[in-house]
Amino acid sequence: MEQQTPELFTTPPRPQFPERRRPHWREFRRAYPGILTTMGFALVVLIALDVWLVRKRGRYVDEDARLRESMSALQRQQADAILSNEQNKVRMMIELVRRQAQIDKQLHLAIPVDSGVMYLEQEGALLREMPVQVGPERRVGTPPDTVYMVAPRGTRTVERILGASDAWEVPAWVYTDRKLALPASRALKGALGPAAVVLVGGTVIYSLPTVGPLNDSTYVLPGSIRTRAADLQAIAANLKAGMTVYFY
Repeated sequence: MEQQTPELFTTPPRPQFPERRRPHWREFRRAYPGILTTMGFALVVLIALDVWLVRKRGRYVDEDARLRESMSALQRQQADAILSNEQNKVRMMIELVRRQAQIDKQLHLAIPVDSGVMYLEQEGALLREMPVQVGPERRVGTPPDTVYMVAPRGTRTVERILGASDAWEVPAWVYTDRKLALPASRALKGALGPAAVVLVGGTVIYSLPTVGPLNDSTYVLPGSIRTRAADLQAIAANLKAGMTVYFY
C-alpha cells in the first residue's frame, strides 16, 4: 500500500480584488456635467474680476504718478504730510469712538464696521451680539447732483424706530441705483423690513423687506447697515429716540 505524504505547507488562494481603473477625463466629464459647467463659469468670473482689478489699479497708479510729476518737490512733501496726517486723524477718531462706546453708561448700539457685527451694550457689558452687513461705498445720484456714500463712522443718534406697518420714504437715488422706474409716491410701508432704526442724518439699520427696491438679499443699501429681522425685533423694545449708536 502506497503511503501518501501529507502536505505540511499549502499555499492559500490569493483573494480576488476587483481591478481598479483610474477613470478617464472623458468619463468624469460625462458623469458630472453640471459640476464642471459651474466650476468653469466660476473660473471665468474670477479671471475676469482679476483682470478688471489689475487694470483698475494700473489706472490709479498712472494717474497718481501723473499728478505727482506735475508737483514740485515741496508740493509732494506737503501732499504726503497731509495724507499721513488725515489717516492718523481717522485712526485716532475711530479709536476714540471705540473707547467711548466701552465706557458709555447708557444703553447703546456699537458697530465695528470692519467686523460685520453689532453689539447692544451698556457700560462695557455685552447684552447681545448680532451679525450685520455694511452697505458698499458707492457714488449715487444723477450727475452733477451726486453723493459718495461711505460706511458710517463716528456717533449717530436714533431718530425713530420703524415696524412692518410704518412707512419710509425711499430716496430717489435708490431707484436709480437699482435701475428701477421712479414711482409717483416713494413713501412705502415696510420698505425697511419688519424692523428698522432710522438715525439722524439718514443712515438706517434695517432688515430685509418683502416689498420695495430693497427687497433683494444681494443688495445692501450703500451707507447703511442691514441685519436680521429677528435680532432687530428682539431689541426693539430697548431702543428709543435719542439713543447713541457708535460706528468705529
